[in-house]
Amino acid sequence: MHKLWTGAFVLAVLLVTGFFAAGWSQSVESGAYQPHEAEFYFVRLAYSPNGRHRFGQSWRQDWPEAEHHFMQGVRRLTRIDASQEGRYFSAMDDELFDYPWLYAVEVGGWNLDETEAERLRQYLLRGGFLVVDDFHGSFEWEGFVISMRRVFPDRPIVEIPITDEALHVLYDLEQDVQIPSPYVLFRGITYESDGYTPHWRGIYDDHGRLMVAINHNMDLGDAWEHADSPSYPEHYTALAYRYGINYIIYAMTH
Repeated sequence: MHKLWTGAFVLAVLLVTGFFAAGWSQSVESGAYQPHEAEFYFVRLAYSPNGRHRFGQSWRQDWPEAEHHFMQGVRRLTRIDASQEGRYFSAMDDELFDYPWLYAVEVGGWNLDETEAERLRQYLLRGGFLVVDDFHGSFEWEGFVISMRRVFPDRPIVEIPITDEALHVLYDLEQDVQIPSPYVLFRGITYESDGYTPHWRGIYDDHGRLMVAINHNMDLGDAWEHADSPSYPEHYTALAYRYGINYIIYAMTH
């Protein structure tokens, strides 16, 4: 009960202080510029592929179902006025800086050049929060790190400690459950490639603020996308919702 009241208080403060993003942005649904009509938008990072992935637009994986289902959960479980409509930007879009929360999927196949990396570094150091998801095993980890090192060549990637506030800001989260895609579950496993062990890693700023939440050997996006599928286990979706909501609240309050 104390956690619920704590979460409500945090969100009430956000509403009073106007900490949520404002301005104009690009709509995934329409492709046009429209004014904000909600306090929070699910924003994806659009990126060019590095040749390690079979799809040319891997950044759109699970779109738009993941956004729609997850935002329904955000509205139901919190007081955040979240839009069901998703949005996307490249690192070079000025509008990116109007949004405090950014999601990048299948980052084992992303390719950020030096200019894009510099822009993403500015976004994160100015208070932005990046969640990366749905990449698996050592090969995709290497693909992720190549671009991430362009963003932060001198900042270590570390395991997020279980005591970190991002794991407790609303929900107390588990770090021993691997959130899988339904396609590997169909084969009776929860891992892909050689990604047997789930990892919650991160990159911090000079003040100890988590800037990048790295969900390695995990697939939150699939858990959101298949929230209404009778064949996908509910406990995985519930955990993925809790992670996503914690990340949102953390991003809005830090």
